[in-house]
Amino acid sequence: MKEAIGIGDTVELAKEDGCKKLGVNSYDTKFEILQMPTKKTFGLFGGSPAKVRVYVEDGPAETAEGYLQNVLTCMGVGNVHVDIQKNESGALLNLTGDDIGFVIGHRGETLDALQYLTGLVANHAGHEYYRIALDIGNYREKRRQTLESLGKKMAEKSLRLGRNVSLEPMNPYERRIIHTSVQTVEGAKSWSEGEDLERHVVIGPVAGERNPRRGGKYNNRYHRQPPYNQKKTYGGKADKLPLPAEKNSASSQPQQNDEKPKSEGEGPLYGRVDIKK
Repeated sequence: MKEAIGIGDTVELAKEDGCKKLGVNSYDTKFEILQMPTKKTFGLFGGSPAKVRVYVEDGPAETAEGYLQNVLTCMGVGNVHVDIQKNESGALLNLTGDDIGFVIGHRGETLDALQYLTGLVANHAGHEYYRIALDIGNYREKRRQTLESLGKKMAEKSLRLGRNVSLEPMNPYERRIIHTSVQTVEGAKSWSEGEDLERHVVIGPVAGERNPRRGGKYNNRYHRQPPYNQKKTYGGKADKLPLPAEKNSASSQPQQNDEKPKSEGEGPLYGRVDIKK
């Protein structure tokens, strides 16, 4: 609870002074009059100003802020300013400070965990649900834009391949963003599968998956080749090819030459010829 003592010539001025000291609006505060103003005698002597106790009871947002500050202190994070932005359904707590980026965690997991715990504390004593959201450096908006782009990209990929595409597990808030983004792509649909922490989004064509293509030039090497004396068939038994005819053993031997080599006397002698004059 925050409180301050406001002083003024009138009760209204004392209330304004107290609200100014607390830095809050008058409709968020409660007042307790401690002293009514009195007039001076003959306008010169006596008289006293009005005193009003101005205090603010901790609501769900203030309770969440106090809890969050304690947790951050235990985490070794100091000098963090929490800006509370209230709305109709709850409040947004925006954290600013030095070296607090690690509070976001991997893809916002640490920030989501802190938001969940802070929401439980804020709704502990209340009868109506009060939504608490945490943000650091406009991370939520950047993450939303990334998820919207991812949803459209995966929807287009699913239509191009004719197959369902599964995304990584996400929390309900991020899955809702993906579903909304997929709806903007004509011919694509999305749904959720899995349980608990494995709950994820699946994107696929509205008309259903096409039969995956089999075979092709990359799969021929995995086909079993028939024996060399059989030819491929698409049904029934393979037809055997005729084996090559065996050659005659006689024909396979080299032919012998029956001609005998001529002796030196049988043939003409070639040499120098002298002509007599």
